[in-house]
Amino acid sequence: MSKFNSMTSCYHCGDSCKELRIRFKDKDFCCNGCKTVYEILEASDLCYFYDLEAHPGTTKSSVQQHYEYLDNPEIIESLISFGEPPYEIVSLLIPNIHCSSCIWVLENLSKIVPGVVQSSVNFPKKTIQIRYDTSTTSLKKVVILLDKIGYTPNINYAQKNKKTTSNNHSLTYKLGVAGFAFGNVMFLSFPEYFDVNEFWLEQFKPLFRWLMFAFALPVIFYSAQEYFTSAFKGLKSKQLNIDVPIALGISVLFIRSTLDIIFDWGSGFFDSLTGLVFFLLIGKFFQQRTYQYLSFERDYKSYFPIAVTKLITLKSGEIKEQGTAIQHIKKGDKILIRNNEIIPVDAILLKGTAHINYSFVTGEATPIIKTKGDFLYAGGKQQAGAIEVKVKKAVAQSYLTQLWSDTIPNATNSSSFKTLTDQISKSFTITIISIAVVSALVWWYINPAHIFNVVTAVLIVACPCAIALAAPFTYGNLLRIFGKEKCYIKNSQALEQLSQIDALVFDKTGTLTTNAKSVFTYYGHPLTVQEHTLLYNSVRASNHPLSQALYNELKRQEITTLDSYDEQIGHGIRAAKDTTVLHLGSAQFAGSTVKNLPIQTAIHINSNDQYKGHYVYTASYRNGLSNLFSNLDRHHKLYILSGDNPGEKDNLYTFLPDSTQMHFNQKPDDKLQFISDLQQNGAKVMMIGDGLNDAGALAQSNVGVAITEDINVFTPASDIILSAAKLSKLDLILKLAKKGRRLIYWCFAISLLYNIVGLSFAVTGVLSPLVAAILMPLSSITIVVFTTLTTQYYGQKILR
Repeated sequence: MSKFNSMTSCYHCGDSCKELRIRFKDKDFCCNGCKTVYEILEASDLCYFYDLEAHPGTTKSSVQQHYEYLDNPEIIESLISFGEPPYEIVSLLIPNIHCSSCIWVLENLSKIVPGVVQSSVNFPKKTIQIRYDTSTTSLKKVVILLDKIGYTPNINYAQKNKKTTSNNHSLTYKLGVAGFAFGNVMFLSFPEYFDVNEFWLEQFKPLFRWLMFAFALPVIFYSAQEYFTSAFKGLKSKQLNIDVPIALGISVLFIRSTLDIIFDWGSGFFDSLTGLVFFLLIGKFFQQRTYQYLSFERDYKSYFPIAVTKLITLKSGEIKEQGTAIQHIKKGDKILIRNNEIIPVDAILLKGTAHINYSFVTGEATPIIKTKGDFLYAGGKQQAGAIEVKVKKAVAQSYLTQLWSDTIPNATNSSSFKTLTDQISKSFTITIISIAVVSALVWWYINPAHIFNVVTAVLIVACPCAIALAAPFTYGNLLRIFGKEKCYIKNSQALEQLSQIDALVFDKTGTLTTNAKSVFTYYGHPLTVQEHTLLYNSVRASNHPLSQALYNELKRQEITTLDSYDEQIGHGIRAAKDTTVLHLGSAQFAGSTVKNLPIQTAIHINSNDQYKGHYVYTASYRNGLSNLFSNLDRHHKLYILSGDNPGEKDNLYTFLPDSTQMHFNQKPDDKLQFISDLQQNGAKVMMIGDGLNDAGALAQSNVGVAITEDINVFTPASDIILSAAKLSKLDLILKLAKKGRRLIYWCFAISLLYNIVGLSFAVTGVLSPLVAAILMPLSSITIVVFTTLTTQYYGQKILR
């Protein structure tokens, strides 16, 4: 360790080692904090961190933070979003996240901190979500480590529960400064435009020019700051991003204009400079507002189609079950959670035995047993029959949306458009700089006086922003349009996959059939009162479409808590109360010994190892299926996979095309394997099912569609949640998705055409930098307007 006055920079953070130099393994560090971070990264084999960017670290705060308050259980409970032993999940705001290397090291915390299971960074919001094992580490240890490596969390306990957040008005302020400067510079430039030779104007011309210089300074150092910062970081990372030519053009304009007024060569190009930044910011402002319009957090605005069964006590004392949208659920409400339903809110268990699977939240599939009075976190799946809970805290729907979006996507769901736009943006800067250099060399021989205008016009007019905006804005608009039609699509990748589908696989029960008009007829020995009560409570706890249909048909019985409940997907239900044990489901599961049973969909019942009889289900099919399948058959291969026997085969052929392939007695594993076989033969498969029995098939398919009735089963296995009432529009949904794909290609063509035309004018010297500065953001605005208007037009034309 030594003191010296050289300009040696710190290997970790890049700061100058002015007062203190620490040598460690032939590397210089400005403080022990940076040296410690390096040691931690080296010990964890994470020194690739320094290959991402030179001096990627952040400067360690000189003030030691104190985190003793993180030993307080009440404070920890208020900060974490999930806490079920052995896991806790916390989201922290970290303002120091500034580049790709920050993201890389923070998402590799599991290699640095023992006990951290997973960490993910939300770069735009500067937040990190950390899942850690409380048996190995604690929130305090995690926060101290983050502070030690230079990423100090901003924990403000007093504002933890505030629901409103202040908006970032930085762009608005920068736009205001640039607009004010641009207007004044234009005003001061009028005498130069019209070459007025009035005496007093000539006397004040030098003053006017220096005033223009003064107005340009805040534009350069404040309004245009982000362009320079982004370009600088890109160059440090050895990447030529799209802000490099913009920053270069602004720099050239400012330097040349300053030299003009210093040496009295002219008035400079301060009007072009301020106009360029002003119109660039207008384009960015318009894009930001449009993104905000399209992003709609999908929380309290009823976008996400989750409904729960609310329990309402009537004046007579009777309990009424009512389907209620989740955004209308408030603290104190009582709700019913059926078997395999996601718990949508933080709640207290009132009745029933809870076996909660938190795999969607923690990745751990082992169920946790909860008893009456225990606290239940949102996001767990109940796996032991029905339970009644009291809402403790209604969470925003964005929490459930996160569970939906964070599931591991199918490997086929990569975006070809994203790949294409990334490739275009990567090579765009090199191409533009090359054109600028070649143009400068050509004009050096033609007329050197025009080199400046030509080069700056080339750097300004060419912009890949419009190309990069094509896919996000087109798909963003389509997601919103589909949402209005109660077709809720997970993300743009799922929408892109939707546009490529060529094979559709349909489940039958609960997908093609509806419970609204279904009829059950019982054949067999009469059931006792106890058996009726147990049957009623068993099907009440199940979310299978047949169970729900039978539940709606049965005479109301006493609501009781079952001693045991086990639902075997694809087979049936085993339920017990006191001395009675029921098996209900398939004939084999119920132990039927009756020969020559009619080939019909039925629920068979066995009580205490004695076969009692069966309920025959007469299906009622949804309206519009004949027309739907007729339209789909023109461009897609159609398949029906049903877990039932072929008793409905003849009825299905009354509205299905002859080319439709039907397979019956299909277990969940059979459905998954069938879809896998289709994919291996090159098919792009969409699976349409009820979201429960078909979870594996939905996840395996290229696009999984869960059909929902009034009470919606939330399933992260699906890519699309479609209201059952809109199933008849599935052909139109596919048609609009394919149209959206073609619109993106049109946007690419428009963007490339604009750049070709703009560059042709720029290299010939007939396009002024000011006009180029206006046209540059105009291209982005053109794409935004084009995608918005065309998607709206085709949305109304096709869907309505």
